[in-house]
Amino acid sequence: MERVKRGFVRRVGLVIALAAALTGTGACTVAGPSDGSAEDTGTGRAATRAGLAALRAAERSTDRADSARVESTTTMGTLMSMTADGTLRWGDGLTGTLTLTCTGGTLADTMRRLGTTSMEARYLPDAYYARMGDAFAEQADGKHWIRYAYDDLEDLAGGSGAYLGDRMRSTTPNQSVQLLLASGDVREVGEEEVRGERTTHYSGTVDVAGLATRDSGLGERRLADLRKQLTEAGVTTETVDLWINDRNLLVKKVEKSRTAIGQLTQTAYYSDYGVRVSVEKPPADDTGDFEELLREHGTALDDGAP
Repeated sequence: MERVKRGFVRRVGLVIALAAALTGTGACTVAGPSDGSAEDTGTGRAATRAGLAALRAAERSTDRADSARVESTTTMGTLMSMTADGTLRWGDGLTGTLTLTCTGGTLADTMRRLGTTSMEARYLPDAYYARMGDAFAEQADGKHWIRYAYDDLEDLAGGSGAYLGDRMRSTTPNQSVQLLLASGDVREVGEEEVRGERTTHYSGTVDVAGLATRDSGLGERRLADLRKQLTEAGVTTETVDLWINDRNLLVKKVEKSRTAIGQLTQTAYYSDYGVRVSVEKPPADDTGDFEELLREHGTALDDGAP
């Protein structure tokens, strides 16, 4: 059987894990203005006390909603462009199922070599699972599913791997609201319609070194956690645009940034809050642990791989 170069297996594994982290409920980025933000349009005003209170209510309401349908589009330089669609629950750790589809970039080329540009992603308390295509299974002892134990991601990519694991375990939609509150730079752009819903659009730029305490209502412990997550991800500043509906729920968010490997942009829509989310662990006999696959097939998984 053809073997895949160890470095290629590692890169494929990391990129797929990265894609899963970014296309879940949030993305962490390194700054640049968001399309349609107050900074882009030159409009907007500092949020009033009532506006900040509305954001704090949105943070609590979105958190308590526990689950939602998520649709997102993520691009990261020339590495990838990807869509995600599915349902997620975050009340007791992140669980749910998304369909991830690579639409461009080098990741799409990599996925085509592995037999598919679309994969099912399942998030469970112990691990993240990705279903690969038949071409991959033929080279991986017939296993279609790859299991990424969150704790193993640190070994996969050092500090960035540890961040990915934490991101997939703990991220929730309301983290974007928390970031905007912590920015100290909240601006109210105005009322806008999003997919038929009346919403209020807020925008701000987060400076990690100076996350604010005044008016955020988050508390120093939560701010410290946000600083830690962002610092470990290499983030210095981040622009956040949010659209909040009349029920104090997050309807849309846009994050846009410039990273070492190019522009990163994510647009996400949230709907059907409180939807029932059911997810099962993939069959054990069709699942390979990524660390084990890396050890057993450490010399190759794709001929002609870079």
